[in-house]
Order: sequence, then C-alpha cells, then structure tokens
Amino acid sequence: MSSLRRLSFFAFFVACAHLVFGAIVRISGSGMGCGDNWPKCYGYWFPPFNRPDLVIEVSHRYLASILLVSLIALFVAAWRRRDEPEVRGRGGVLRSAGLAVTLGFTAAILGAVTVKLGNPPLATVAHWTVAMSLVATAAASIIRAGGLGGLSARTGVVSIQTKRATLGAAAMALTAVVMGGLTAKFPGASVACLAFPLCGPNPDVLPGAVHIQLTHRAIALLLILHLFGQLMMQRTRRDAPVVRRALAIAFALGIAQLLVAGAMIGMRLPPVLRSLHEAMGVSLWISTFVLAYLARVANGGASREAVAIPHFSPAPRSTMTDSVAVIVARGADQ
Repeated sequence: MSSLRRLSFFAFFVACAHLVFGAIVRISGSGMGCGDNWPKCYGYWFPPFNRPDLVIEVSHRYLASILLVSLIALFVAAWRRRDEPEVRGRGGVLRSAGLAVTLGFTAAILGAVTVKLGNPPLATVAHWTVAMSLVATAAASIIRAGGLGGLSARTGVVSIQTKRATLGAAAMALTAVVMGGLTAKFPGASVACLAFPLCGPNPDVLPGAVHIQLTHRAIALLLILHLFGQLMMQRTRRDAPVVRRALAIAFALGIAQLLVAGAMIGMRLPPVLRSLHEAMGVSLWISTFVLAYLARVANGGASREAVAIPHFSPAPRSTMTDSVAVIVARGADQ
C-alpha cells in the first residue's frame, strides 16, 4: 500500500495547488486570459508569455493537465492491485481513485464551458465546487491507503454524536467555501462589506452583493463556533485520538481563517495576497472533510463492537469463557 499512498499524496498535493491557483485566477480576473480558446491558448499550447493574465490562466491549465495525469496514474496502479483486500471493494482505494478521475475530467469539461460562456459567475462556482470535491476525493484515497491517520482510525472508536457533528462541520465548510467562491466572482460582493467583523456596507454595490457577503460570513462563523463546541464536548467523550487531533487542527485553521479575513479587509490587501484567504478556506474544507472521514472509518470499529456486545448474557464462568473464544475466533476469520 505504500506505493498507492505515495501516489495518492502526490495527486492530493497537485489537486490542492490546482485549487489554490484557480482561486488566484478568479481573484485576479485572469479567467479569460486566453480568450475563449480552449484547450489551447490563442491557438498555442505554449503561447507567448507577454501578459500577466495569460500567464496565470495558462499555468492553471498546465496544472490541470498534471493533475489528470497523476489521477490516472493512481487509478492504473490501484487497478493493477485490485485483488488486494485494501484496494478492491467498498472502502478500497480503487473506487475513490476512479471517482477522482471522473471528477478530474468533469472539472476539465466545466472549465471549458466556463471559458466558452465568457466566465459567468454560476459556471465558475460550479467549476470551483467540482474541484473541491476532487481534492476531497484525493484525500479519501490517502486515508483508504493508510495515510492522514487512516491506519489509526481503523482501530479507533467514536461516538455517533461525533460522527454526526463532523459531517455537519464538513457540510458547513463546503458551503462556506462555495459562498466564498461566489463572493469573489459576483460583481461587487468581494467589496460589499468595508469593515470587519461588522459589515459596514458599501453603498456603491447592489444589495444582493451585500447579502452574499453576509451569508458567507455567517456560515463561516457558525462553522467555527460548531468546531469549538465539539472540541469542548471531547472532555466528556472518549473518541479516537486521531479524530480528536483532526478536530483540533480544523478548529485552529478556522481561527487562522478568521484572522486572515480580518486582515484582508482591514489592511485592504491586493488580489494576490487576498488569495491567501481562499487558500485558508480550502485548507479548512480539507481538514473538516478529513475529520468527518476519519470519524466515519473509526465508527466502523464502533459498530462492530456494538454487534458483539449483545451476544454476552449471564452464564456460568466456563460458558462465558467459551463464548469469548468463539467471538474472537470469528473476528480473526473476518
């Protein structure tokens, strides 16, 4: 599994770089740097690098090509080892690798549609959402291959309350990042609020832009409060250590994102530095997804234990010993 883990990590890092670079394309207004030409840029695979917007856009496309190659390589490697228990079937690397390839081509097609339509906000946000799903799927492949705490999670147990709460955190993080993409793309939304943490609405933008900005902020704040609440609840829960660490990391990234957002608005950062805000948002989405996925994997162990416990009933000592032996033997056979 070590080779699959390395390939999964490589694909994951390329997907993260591609996602962050896509944020730079959007914030800098370079989405039409190659005009409406796709996949070539003004008829060239390697056009003259004579404009910043062209350089940013075509570099984003080159990263997309590298990402597709890495995803295909991961899927081929998993397919060649499909007879191994950790690779095939539900929970195996093969299925997540295949989904990642599908999402990779879907993102490429949406990128082409976005360019052909002139880079409209809704098409751009759809492209952004699929790209975030792709990086999450790459993270799932790593966990299934034993990385990012995947091995530890398989032997751990979490409460059903934690499992539900982590799913809620991942859903809120995804919604917040999608709204962040819409805020960056919708006319006037990125400058709709001139103050932080209060809005201080900009009278020069449409009310709809202010509503988008406020919705983005509200969801982000609710996410941070939710993570803080779950962190406090760990005092009374005995969840797997790997899940607790992932929760602490997600909360720390949420606080860091809050500070970056305040600095971005208060210091009037330029577009390149504002992309740090979206990079932190991506990191927060990945961390909450990994948290939820680790809780899901660990909860599988909890379910198995819950099935075994009801088989115990009051019995003589010798009978109880025999029952334990039978259950252990059955577990070994599985």
